[in-house]
Amino acid sequence: MGKGEPYPTEHSAMSTAYEPGSASPSPAPEPDPWRHGWRYVKVHLPDGSYDLDQVPLTLEDVLHPEEGDHNLHCDGHDEDCRYLKSVLKARLANDSSALVLSDCRVDFGAPGVRPLGPDVAVFLGVGRVNDWVTFDVAAEGARPVLVVEVTSPDYWKNDFIKKVDFYHRAGVPLYVIVDSNESASRRKIDLYAYRNTPDGYESIELTDRRILLEPVGLWLEVTEGDVGERVSLFDPVSGREYGTYTQEFARAEAEQTRADIEQARAEAEQTRADVEQARADSQQARADAETQSRLELEDRLRKMTEELRLLRELT
Repeated sequence: MGKGEPYPTEHSAMSTAYEPGSASPSPAPEPDPWRHGWRYVKVHLPDGSYDLDQVPLTLEDVLHPEEGDHNLHCDGHDEDCRYLKSVLKARLANDSSALVLSDCRVDFGAPGVRPLGPDVAVFLGVGRVNDWVTFDVAAEGARPVLVVEVTSPDYWKNDFIKKVDFYHRAGVPLYVIVDSNESASRRKIDLYAYRNTPDGYESIELTDRRILLEPVGLWLEVTEGDVGERVSLFDPVSGREYGTYTQEFARAEAEQTRADIEQARAEAEQTRADVEQARADSQQARADAETQSRLELEDRLRKMTEELRLLRELT
């Protein structure tokens, strides 16, 4: 698999030791066959018609999905995927050739690799926009630049073993695994990352539980959320954290409210200034009127004085 440890050798919650001579452990309950989801399979009937039979998905079905499959995930998994997709789409919005897909069936066109369903995948060089159910990488002339899988104990082998090989063969340059432990009292996350080399994927040593997603220019970090740990994306220049849709919506609402308050304050100040100006104009008009009246009165007095003087001279 290349240099470094390609994946953890043990998953802490996967086995329990049993000592001889101790009480026999209770048999584990049978796992729910529907826990991964289901698909509908066409069943042909003797009369030539057909019916749809609902069958549970296996781990192999989850690894290689078919169109119309109904996959089931925990809420934390869905929140992480929605968050990553929305932020990555916003980050790449100015690149018309960029495409971000989540839980979409992808045919990478690699020999021996059947279509996969990456949690989040980023492609460049896409020439058109379409509502893909299956994205054919070769047919669209695209190239994958990043895949992120949000895993859990049930899908551990798929993400850490099989997909490490498949994504390398598919030419994905950076593969990141968000390893989520949903069985803990609070959600715990570990990050693993792999860089594509000619000899296979090389494990990337991470510090501070974060990795630079070079193809999109963002830091991916483990942060604290409402029900435990979650992943967050940060701008590497400003250090600004990109919030979830809910957080960004609330932030936009708060900024709009602040803008509305500032606008209302500015309008009130303008109204006050207009009133002051109107008062000043009124006072000036009154003063001008008084001055004009005084001048007119003085002119009349002057004329009357002149008339009296002329009358005296005549008499």
